Amino acid sequence: MSTTNKNHWENVYETKTPEQVSWTQEVPQTSLDFIRWFGLDKTASIIDVGGGDSKLVDFLLEGGYENITVLDISEKALERAKLRLGDKAQKVNWIACDITEFQPTTSYDLWHDRAAFHFLTTDEQISKYTSIASQFVNGYLAIGTFSTNGPLKCSGLEIKQYDEKSMFAQFENSFEKLRCITEDHTTPFNTTQNFLFCSFKKK
Repeated sequence: MSTTNKNHWENVYETKTPEQVSWTQEVPQTSLDFIRWFGLDKTASIIDVGGGDSKLVDFLLEGGYENITVLDISEKALERAKLRLGDKAQKVNWIACDITEFQPTTSYDLWHDRAAFHFLTTDEQISKYTSIASQFVNGYLAIGTFSTNGPLKCSGLEIKQYDEKSMFAQFENSFEKLRCITEDHTTPFNTTQNFLFCSFKKK
């Protein structure tokens, strides 16, 4: 991943508005539903992996969550989110890092990832990701990827599709599966992408 992918994503966030990228959501409802379903305390440690300039952080802050980290490979994406949030951005821990090179200094009660994991297409990348999650998550995972009925590429990059069985296989050593759902995401340009969302609890 590293430099090549970082350059790719910096360019995306430098040249495209939220209305010009497929993943934009005005309200990340499915993610919010999972998070509320977990019943976490407002002081729970939450990380949004690949959060970019997603509005999930806005809704978490509005919901009173106090310990939020947003990680993304693109510094420009994080800067856009900070600019949008204004003074509220100071309440968030921002990390610009490739997830496969992330070295956490704390553990997390919730690890949320919508549409970052599916960009990891090699066994080595996937293994690094799942190893970090298994070591530093002591509560829940909520992961959204393209399903086997979804696209094969995103932002010009190859992705890895998942169904419930293949998703569970990646995390079964350290987590128990709670539930999975599929949903259609309507992009800002009115195309449809089918997602799989799965939730897990640390064993």
